Amino acid sequence: MLAPTAFAAAADSPAPAAWRAEASGATAELRGLSVVSDTVVWASGAKGTVLRTTDGARWQVLQVAGAEQLDFRDIHAIDAKSALVMSAGPGALSRIYRTDDGGASWRLLATNQFAEGFWDAMAFWDADNGIVFGDPVNGKFQVYVTADGGASWRLGDGKGLEALDKEGAFAASGTSLSVAGSRDAWIVTGGAQSSRAFHSADRGVSWQASTLPIPAGAAARGAFSVGFANARVGMAAGGDYKDAALAAVNGARTDDGGASWTAATILPAGYMSVVMPVPGAPASFVAAGLAGSGYSLDGGRTWTVLDRIPVNAVGFASAITGWAVGPKGLLMKYTGPALAASR
Repeated sequence: MLAPTAFAAAADSPAPAAWRAEASGATAELRGLSVVSDTVVWASGAKGTVLRTTDGARWQVLQVAGAEQLDFRDIHAIDAKSALVMSAGPGALSRIYRTDDGGASWRLLATNQFAEGFWDAMAFWDADNGIVFGDPVNGKFQVYVTADGGASWRLGDGKGLEALDKEGAFAASGTSLSVAGSRDAWIVTGGAQSSRAFHSADRGVSWQASTLPIPAGAAARGAFSVGFANARVGMAAGGDYKDAALAAVNGARTDDGGASWTAATILPAGYMSVVMPVPGAPASFVAAGLAGSGYSLDGGRTWTVLDRIPVNAVGFASAITGWAVGPKGLLMKYTGPALAASR
């Protein structure tokens, strides 16, 4: 484990005109976001709400029948027609639905069968192979995998996923789970005396844990999100969602696939619910949360503020095209400079 050493921040003044508000047509809290391309984007949120655009500008509000009381914390889109959405909640309130007709109809694929269970995030390596991650049941975090696009799910044996006392995960943006390549996966946690990251190199069969420098020690505090640009370079982000402006370490970075982590000061300082790599820009990451949003062009070493508008999730199609979602149907499109290091 590398010693937690805070890196210097780059700039604490917001970049000009980083985001442009767009009409979402929704009023529900939006938390899930899946960017397929610069024109195809899906989002999800409370009260069974799903949004979709196929031109990157006009948004359609969709309602999943029978899910009006569910909170869709995560969504994974395959293309303009097909997407899976995951709700988070105790027991049977954690579910997965799929559409293959652009949201006109949805079918229920999976329901959490454990009353004490709570699903936190979902991710896919490709159109068929995916993974779902949930809070501990019988002392172990739950991991389910699918090889048929979500039609069926297999619960793993929890090898290496033993939980610490009071340890749990956060479904704030559906990004406490991340995948890269064809087999690697990472999950991050909080709540216990320390926050942790778990890595699997075999599609969730076995896991290795490492300690993160992001403070935990309280139910609302720890690592909330993890994102990897490739199998080795990744970022974790978090904080305390009950204290959005808490001045504490809110990030960590790794260059060895998560075996060791070094503290990183994400800007703006405070609670971050999501961190994402920027496609096409291997050294770039964007992080966001109730404290606002910021970016790094050097693999997470230094950060610059984008904006201080509270958001829940961000996602990018390229260094110049991205979106953010948040409270009360908030939807914004990225309008700032290219998020890529100059050559």
